[in-house]
Amino acid sequence: AAYRTDEGQPWVLPVVKKVEQKIANDASLNHEYLPILGLPEFRANASRIALGEDSRAIKENRVGGVQCLGGTGALRIGAEFLRRWYNGNNNTTTPVYISSPSWENHNSVFVNAGFKDIRAYRYWDAAKRGLDLEGLLEDMESAPEFSIFILHACAHNPTGTDPTLEQWKQIAAVMKRRFLFPFFDSAYQGFASGCLDRDAWAVRYFVSEGFELFCAQSFSKNFGLYNERVGNLSVVGKDTDNVQRVLSQMEKIVRTIWSNPPSQGARIVATTLTCPQLFAEWKDNVKTMADRVLLMRSELRARLQALGTPGTWNHITEQIGMFSFTGLNPKQVEYMIKEKHIYLMASGRINMCGLTTKNLDYVASSIHEAVTKFQ
Repeated sequence: AAYRTDEGQPWVLPVVKKVEQKIANDASLNHEYLPILGLPEFRANASRIALGEDSRAIKENRVGGVQCLGGTGALRIGAEFLRRWYNGNNNTTTPVYISSPSWENHNSVFVNAGFKDIRAYRYWDAAKRGLDLEGLLEDMESAPEFSIFILHACAHNPTGTDPTLEQWKQIAAVMKRRFLFPFFDSAYQGFASGCLDRDAWAVRYFVSEGFELFCAQSFSKNFGLYNERVGNLSVVGKDTDNVQRVLSQMEKIVRTIWSNPPSQGARIVATTLTCPQLFAEWKDNVKTMADRVLLMRSELRARLQALGTPGTWNHITEQIGMFSFTGLNPKQVEYMIKEKHIYLMASGRINMCGLTTKNLDYVASSIHEAVTKFQ
């Protein structure tokens, strides 16, 4: 799913247009191969925005980056490495835990990388329309030591429900005590709240707690560069030597998968992140997208409450990111699709970007009808 404007159109970020012109007019650039691990200034700056300006791990020179083909490529390279080298040299039986529910591709990526024991950890509590923290922590407590946990850095897909800062601290404490490996997927930094630092809080907290971890970053959403496949895998290790060894193995893995990454999208991101003016402009563009989604959430909730729609609707504004679990049941969803021609997932998940100022009233009254007709 991709961002859409209030007119329902794809949006090329103004800063991206500007940087593309700049790249096109730069006579010094050519189409020679990049290094196998990617454009160095892209990797360094992508890791920097994930881990923060003042990251101790970066200062201690124990962070590495691998330019990948989107967030999916970053997950796959990380998964390949973990299967080969994480805990000994064959981890096909190491359990990999994925939230229930999660982005459907998580499961496939780890299965295709050779993992045989994929498990679900509790996450969504349908009855209270929020996080099942107790279930989540229990599943972590009972997971075998050295299990791998896929965590959503922010804007959990598909539920839109994130742990609070206090809950993240509890999660980190259990993971540390149980020797569990955090593999963050960060697809929405800046896009979720409009603030880069807030959306990276969990990853930075885990790093500050001394974890070694992987963080798959995608720039598809926050730069609108879906088709350029711009991703980075940030590797945080215990020391420089450790990270260098990991990167040298990743180089061998990349060599056999795509051999060498494409430069255009990575150059756009690197140019933007290294120039203070462009960086400020980008943050403003990202905030424009985040604010539109946040506005649609508050407007939808306000309309449902004004209509007196049965049930509670505060979860719509408590959730974050592009997706919302509306809490509609299968019968209500079917009514929305068949009678109202509003298309949403069977799970009740909607993409908030499908809402516009023009269709809000229609969508709200349709939800009201569906909920009133089918309790």
